[in-house]
Amino acid sequence: MTQDHQSAPPPPALSWRQGPTGPIPVSALYDDPYFSLNDGLAETRHVFLAGNDLPTRFQPGFHIAELGFGTGRNMLAAWQMWRANGQKGQLRFTSFESHPLPAADLERVLAGLPELADLAQPFLTAWARGDLRFEADGLLAEVIVGDATKTLPRWRGLADAWFLDGFAPARNPALWSEAMMAQVATHTTAGGSFATYTAAGHVRRGLQAAGFQVWRLPGHSGKRHMSAGRMPPPQTQKGPQTQSPSPQG
Repeated sequence: MTQDHQSAPPPPALSWRQGPTGPIPVSALYDDPYFSLNDGLAETRHVFLAGNDLPTRFQPGFHIAELGFGTGRNMLAAWQMWRANGQKGQLRFTSFESHPLPAADLERVLAGLPELADLAQPFLTAWARGDLRFEADGLLAEVIVGDATKTLPRWRGLADAWFLDGFAPARNPALWSEAMMAQVATHTTAGGSFATYTAAGHVRRGLQAAGFQVWRLPGHSGKRHMSAGRMPPPQTQKGPQTQSPSPQG
């Protein structure tokens, strides 16, 4: 694994709730849980993986970018899918996180996900060392620490798929602003996609204004809606191939 140590910011203040698979951290700053109180891993698979039409779209060098690294659950689930799908080479994963959790808190959460244990352990070992870039079998990942409204515009990468997983728009509006959605679009490949648990109208409109085709889809575990979309390739108007929702404004 590649090491990239830096002076870590103070850990975020948390409270904890008990979920079906173990303890769930709740941000004191945003008064919002880090993931669904009703099976966060199932939420990841429904919203971020299926919402981005994965694994169908996987190809060599596929690059996922994410707003809100949180507990690392999304990265581990994507990495697990990549390996299970028999993909060759490495999945690239870049996440933007302003308040990284200490390794002990991540370990407390991920202990409740035994099906990810074989992947979680090398990640936790690297995280405990202070590594922000790490490389393992089938994965090349980097967590960019800092205010994403400043770090994303400086990023030189392009993502094939985005996981938009910041705290709720009503509680963390800066991460969901029209300017940020424009930055997401700027850092998306032609034909690239996004998915997010939120169906907030201003978020969808911001993504549409940035150039994405946007769909409102059924949400996870009783949540009525989520959002997903695609950056049209040149001279095409096709949406996700495995879904047939209607565009929403």
